[in-house]
Amino acid sequence: MSDKLICIVGPTASGKTSFAVSLAQRAGGEIISADSMQIYKKMDIGTAKPDKTEMRGIKHYMIDEISPFESFSVNEFVIRAKKYIKEIISKNKIPILVGGTGLFVSSLIDNISFVEAETDPELRKELERKAAEEGNGYLHDMLMKIDPESAARIHPNNLKRVIRAIEIYKTSGITMTEQNRRSKEEPSPYDLCMMGLNGPREYIYERINKRVDMMLENGLIREVEELKALGLDLSYNSMQGIGYKETFSYLSGEMTRDELSETIKRESRRYAKRQMTWFQRDKRIKWADIEIYDTNEKLTEFFFNEYKI
Repeated sequence: MSDKLICIVGPTASGKTSFAVSLAQRAGGEIISADSMQIYKKMDIGTAKPDKTEMRGIKHYMIDEISPFESFSVNEFVIRAKKYIKEIISKNKIPILVGGTGLFVSSLIDNISFVEAETDPELRKELERKAAEEGNGYLHDMLMKIDPESAARIHPNNLKRVIRAIEIYKTSGITMTEQNRRSKEEPSPYDLCMMGLNGPREYIYERINKRVDMMLENGLIREVEELKALGLDLSYNSMQGIGYKETFSYLSGEMTRDELSETIKRESRRYAKRQMTWFQRDKRIKWADIEIYDTNEKLTEFFFNEYKI
């Protein structure tokens, strides 16, 4: 019998973490973060990382685990998440996967394996040089010719993933799309209960705007100043997160504080749109409108009505 895994997904600022904590309290669960930024230490405000009060005594995994100087791959996420799922189940608790990083969620629940052994440092350096000379679009066009499906999924500015997709093809002879297809021939190893939080676009955008205002009030600029003082810059993956790269530009005098606020809000709205495009393809997800189910209590009742756990 497959192990039960609850998944809570949705766009940024939809209230996933708060709801997951309420659900964990009632269902007897522990939480695994599927957020590509909350994994980093010293990055709290810009990642909307829950503090001890917000965790309400529920154990959280995949938060504050690595240095912002380190890189973190999808494959590493899957390995760690599988280990934590077993650990939670061994305590007779239910693992609850929570986050908006669609690639992390899909890779775990659909048992996608990755060709990690085949790497070519010289090829990577050459591709990075090409991107520096010709622009990110040059490499994205190269990927489009090799693997149009991956190119459609990966944003041109996500240089790391564009290069990795090209590298997979150059070293293995198969595309990332084909690799994923072969992996998905195996069924999910979990008994999934998937719930998504969403709402009308303007309602989500209003929540995003309020969150960004709160981040700035709570010291996002100071947080980035401290990270910069440690020696971090935009060459590190951790600093490519929304809110961090824009604040680096602000600290360099490239924009005003009002422009910083509006830029983070705009990029966050665009990210939310990409998240929904990703998650809406998964027909296993049962969606709750957070404008209607506007409290954690209502969302919890919705969940238990859909999944008789």
